[in-house]
Amino acid sequence: METLARFGVSLDRHLLLEFDRLIERRKYTNRSEAIRDLIRDSLVGQEWDENKETVATITFVYDHHVPDLARKLVHIQHDFQGHIMAGMHVHLDHDHCLEVLVARGKGAAIRKVADALLSVKGVKHGKLTMTTTGKGLR
Repeated sequence: METLARFGVSLDRHLLLEFDRLIERRKYTNRSEAIRDLIRDSLVGQEWDENKETVATITFVYDHHVPDLARKLVHIQHDFQGHIMAGMHVHLDHDHCLEVLVARGKGAAIRKVADALLSVKGVKHGKLTMTTTGKGLR
C-alpha cells in the first residue's frame, strides 16, 4: 500500500490565485491533484531528455494538392518502420488533410521521425506531442 506524504508550499499570493483559476478551468477537485499532474509532466519530460522508451503523437496538416507530397510522407513513415505504430488520416476540406501518427521508441528517434515529416514542403503545420508509456509513474 502506498503512503501519502504531506508537505507545505509557499507561493506568492498572485501566483496562487492564478493556479487556483487553472485548477477551476481544468476541473481539478483540489490543489493536490493539480500538483501531482505538474510533477508527472516534469518527470515525463525527463524521460525524453534521458532518451528512454516512450510514446508520442505527431500531428500535421498538409495540402494534398502539392505534387508528390503524399508519397513523400508515406515514404518517410516507411523509413521509420517500427517507430510508427498507427495513424489516422482525415480529409479536412477540398485542399487539406490531417494526419495523426502514434510513434514509439527512444525520444531521439521519435524526434527524428517528427522532424523528417514536419519539414517536408507542403506540410503547413505540425506538432510533436510527447508523452510516456506510463511505466514508473505513480
